[in-house]
Amino acid sequence: MSHNEQLVSRSAVELRRLIGAKEISPVELLDACIERIEAINPAVNAVTATCFPQAREAAKAAERAVLNGEPLGLLHGLPLGVKDLEDTAGLLTTYGSPTARSNVPTQDVLLVERLRAAGAVLVAKTNVPEFGAGANTRNPVWGATGNPFNPMLNAGGSSGGAAAALACDMLPVCTGSDTGGSLRIPASKCGVVGFRPSPGLVPNSRKKLGWTPISVVGPMGRTVAEVCLQLAATAGLSASDPLSFQVDPLRFLTPDPLDLSTLRVGWTEDFGCCDVDASIRTVFRERVAAIAPMFRSCEPVQFDLGEVHRCFDVIRAESFVAGLHDAYTRDPASIGPNSRANYELGAAMTLADCAWAQAEQTRILQRFQGAFGQFDVILSPTTPVSPFPWSELYATHIDGHAQENYYRWLALTYVVTLTTHPAISLPCGVDHAGMPFGLQIVGPFHGDRKTLAVAHALEQAFDASATLRRPRPDLTKLTQPTPALQSIVTAPPVFDAATSGTGTSAV
Repeated sequence: MSHNEQLVSRSAVELRRLIGAKEISPVELLDACIERIEAINPAVNAVTATCFPQAREAAKAAERAVLNGEPLGLLHGLPLGVKDLEDTAGLLTTYGSPTARSNVPTQDVLLVERLRAAGAVLVAKTNVPEFGAGANTRNPVWGATGNPFNPMLNAGGSSGGAAAALACDMLPVCTGSDTGGSLRIPASKCGVVGFRPSPGLVPNSRKKLGWTPISVVGPMGRTVAEVCLQLAATAGLSASDPLSFQVDPLRFLTPDPLDLSTLRVGWTEDFGCCDVDASIRTVFRERVAAIAPMFRSCEPVQFDLGEVHRCFDVIRAESFVAGLHDAYTRDPASIGPNSRANYELGAAMTLADCAWAQAEQTRILQRFQGAFGQFDVILSPTTPVSPFPWSELYATHIDGHAQENYYRWLALTYVVTLTTHPAISLPCGVDHAGMPFGLQIVGPFHGDRKTLAVAHALEQAFDASATLRRPRPDLTKLTQPTPALQSIVTAPPVFDAATSGTGTSAV
């Protein structure tokens, strides 16, 4: 393994320590990441627009700060990939939509602002479905993102580009966001960690509906410690998000110690309402049997979550109406079928529908809370199926049951979204098809630190088991481009002369 290969495989926590100790330089690390992106990205199409020249200037400035003994931020000198739903000043941000294929924002969204303030070096954007709609990362601007374990299969979504980039060690810090499972699902399918925090813990300044709790931004990482590091740089009150609250971000810097043998654990294959493939159920039961002896108790739990699917339909559609009203009014045909379907569903709803959904979400939360009188955390599979070909828009059938729309197969994660509980997807070996298997850990209400502590303790325990530890993709199989991933591009990105001249480009 070369020096650069060793460097990019190190965790963000270790890389930050090495930078602070002057054992590696930010420029050295950036060059290693760029080398990995250029070598592997053509095979998986995880990274979209890049700004390598600007990143080098930022890395040089970070290096000078280290040499001059200046105070260093939590992410000082660490290369950063930002999901292509988040505005980045000076770097093409398309939202995966032809309507924004030449959009270069003049201002960072708050999440990016905080990451840069913590010393992160912006390097690239990561791929998404159009407007983040769905859990198959493909769009007409950049094409599809392939799974690092098999590029002809999907990487999940909507943070699929981030998950694939992390799995391939392209970048040590990547952002994500989550409405129906967009942090957790791609993490599960690519063998990394995705944490959905409690609403407001990390302010989400781009929400059109500021008071909705279903849309959050949050961290992804290869380890739980990496997730904690990013969380410590981004959590805390902001007037831009009315659900945000005062908290000391440094409380999240490292996972709290936890003794697994003290935990009362509940588990469910389907929350009583989700379609799950029989093979995934079998794998999940095998994992539960393997880890149950680690806990004080580990028992099945039953749920009655009412009309959870209809409730999610309505609340999700509200957000699409708020976010896409102007674009839909100008030209409905310019919006892709998934986003357009969500908008039209919402536009046809009545005030009574919306009021019912808000009341039903409250009832769902109250029912869900009942389980936490008996259990400390709840375990479930993160996704109901093994990764399917990215050329298939979504899982149309699960265990023989037809899925009524493109996101119904995300139910294992979106039912948790409606409860507003924190949840994390943790790699837990591979499934029956040899693809990464994710374990969803749902924590108590506002129990973010508890959730992270449990995940970290399990991660450490899993590392000792060949069956349970995080799988790694074989990068030697990703040295050749996968042209099919670009075959669906119909509206390629547009780089103006001023922007492309300063280094913004596609890889």
